[in-house]
Amino acid sequence: MRRGVLVLNFGSQYVQLIARRIRELGVYSEIIPYWTSAEEIKTKEPYGIILSGGPASVYQEGAPLPDAGIYRLGVPLLGICYGLQVMVHQWGGKVERATRQEYGRARLTIIKRDILFEGLPEEMDVWMSHADKVSSLPEDFEVLAISENSPYAVVRHRELPLYGLQFHPEVSHTPYGKDLLARFLFGICKAPAHWQMGDILKEKIEEIRSQVKGRKVISALSGGVDSTVAAVLTHRAVGDLLECVFVDHGLLRKGELEQVTEAFRKMNLPFRVVSAGKLFLERLRGVEDPEEKRRIIGHTFIEVFEKEAEKIGAQLLLQGTLYPDVVESAGIAGSQVIKSHHNVGGLPEKMNLELLEPLRDMFKDEVRQLGKLLGIPDEILNRHPFPGPGLAIRILGEVKEEDLELLREADYIFVEELKRWGLYHRVWQAFAVLLPVKSVGVMGDQRTYERVIALRAVDSVDGMTADWSRLPYDFLDHVMRRIINEVKGINRVVYDISSKPPATIEWE
Repeated sequence: MRRGVLVLNFGSQYVQLIARRIRELGVYSEIIPYWTSAEEIKTKEPYGIILSGGPASVYQEGAPLPDAGIYRLGVPLLGICYGLQVMVHQWGGKVERATRQEYGRARLTIIKRDILFEGLPEEMDVWMSHADKVSSLPEDFEVLAISENSPYAVVRHRELPLYGLQFHPEVSHTPYGKDLLARFLFGICKAPAHWQMGDILKEKIEEIRSQVKGRKVISALSGGVDSTVAAVLTHRAVGDLLECVFVDHGLLRKGELEQVTEAFRKMNLPFRVVSAGKLFLERLRGVEDPEEKRRIIGHTFIEVFEKEAEKIGAQLLLQGTLYPDVVESAGIAGSQVIKSHHNVGGLPEKMNLELLEPLRDMFKDEVRQLGKLLGIPDEILNRHPFPGPGLAIRILGEVKEEDLELLREADYIFVEELKRWGLYHRVWQAFAVLLPVKSVGVMGDQRTYERVIALRAVDSVDGMTADWSRLPYDFLDHVMRRIINEVKGINRVVYDISSKPPATIEWE
């Protein structure tokens, strides 16, 4: 059992960010549902507990509340936003609708010094996001800091290690937020910083060997960062018991198969290609719903891998599943399904293969660090993420061969120019999306009525949150002209400036 800090999830859009910030500080974190019993939490022996934010109001009927026994475990606890309000409510204080809601930047003023603020200034900017407020504290609590609209912005129990923040320390808009979390982890929880990549690498190798137990493993290799790191890690752990299979599902980008083949031959990994494009496209015929597309692709992948596994006698299927995949697919109890990742929510209920997912508890940036330790070339580690369902979820609506060709060409031009202009590594992910609409245009004095391409480029760290990339206008103008001039069937190009949240990075 790995000890760490437990984050109770009340549905906050920032819950994964809380977990990431803790790990960045060298402490393992785990997200669990808010209703987990105090007894079960006790068995995990956490160094600390964090109550996340959430969209609910504690005074409403049926509001999500944790087991009140968690406050008596003797484990330090930090409530964030809704988590603060939950703690105040359960201890007998009062929470009510605020007459003045508080969203965005606020100025925090410390009125009583505490270990939580050690070395920090008397005033600091913080990020608020709440419509409710604490109107009176329980008898056993005291105020440590205030803001203009929050007279109880930071509170603590007078005797027990129970703290509450009305603001969000996990977001970058709270400049000293990471420092506050560090004070909680190391000054109050006394947690050791054991979540280091060198230690994790050794642990992962032992975990893989323990699960494999001499059996053969087939790897679902895509050529992306996640499946590559999973494959190299597992190969180091079990050697020739691993065989990597790249399934060409007919939904790849232009030149993808050739690039992946060359990269893996250089790394001397056991590797072969299975062509299954016709099968995938046949299964997707007439399907427009994105969740159904993901489900079909997930099931078909498993069908292909089970056939290949049977040929070599493999009993385990290696996947590069990450923690965000699990959370977004509601693999964490209490989370809402955002979209089913083909390798989690898209899997069939019954499978002949046992899953091996050594990266399942890791974020993307952590996986890249692990890959660097494993000696994986930067050209693979720094590749933009590419979804398992491929271009199927970048064509809105039914997937047709002619549409795939349009999208491949437009996407290739976009990425090629990003590299040529020295912008590829400035953005976290960039791609084109083919929209299910036509627009009127004019080319050579002729009226056209053709398709629309949307370009998407985002800045992020792990894909859990993202902002749109501010690419130069001259660059976008150049890409637009190339796509319209070179891709027959496209007469309009638009640029997506949505952030995540409220949008997701992929369109489907």
